[in-house]
Amino acid sequence: MPVLQLTLAIIKPHIIKNPISLEAIRKIIISSNFKIVRSKRKRILLDEAELFYEEHKHKFFYNRLVTFMTSGESDLHILAKENAIKDWRALMGPTKVYKAQFEAPNTIRGLYGLSDTRNATHGSDSPETAQREIKIFFPEFNCEEWLLKEEPHFRTGQVKFLNNEFLHKADC
Repeated sequence: MPVLQLTLAIIKPHIIKNPISLEAIRKIIISSNFKIVRSKRKRILLDEAELFYEEHKHKFFYNRLVTFMTSGESDLHILAKENAIKDWRALMGPTKVYKAQFEAPNTIRGLYGLSDTRNATHGSDSPETAQREIKIFFPEFNCEEWLLKEEPHFRTGQVKFLNNEFLHKADC
């Protein structure tokens, strides 16, 4: 059985303010067989947002994006699954909401996105990006250590789901 892949998932501030949409997205995550390795709710700090979006620093939407992402609390999750990155990106749908609404209306962004900035969710686009992004929001998390100590439990289903924490814990 292949090793599970990790990805960062962010549920953006406008979704956190809408409990019905948040619960629907959480149900999509669980029903799609993702394991939630780490989970936290926090307001993203300006320096975190600037670091996170540094590749977009000179683009016209950068200030709007950083301002939005620091405007309220977000849910931050480390998700695990075989092909987690590809599968999470497929569930989210296209980044541009109008495209998602017409070409992939049943994706998270097609259903819950409001604009290209308020597109409901974020997901890493590669294993390298996932490691970088996880480090920004979960500096205490060590991917290599997780692979050695916890991943076998997650892969073999030796985990329990804690609904009130929206988190899977290894049954060690």
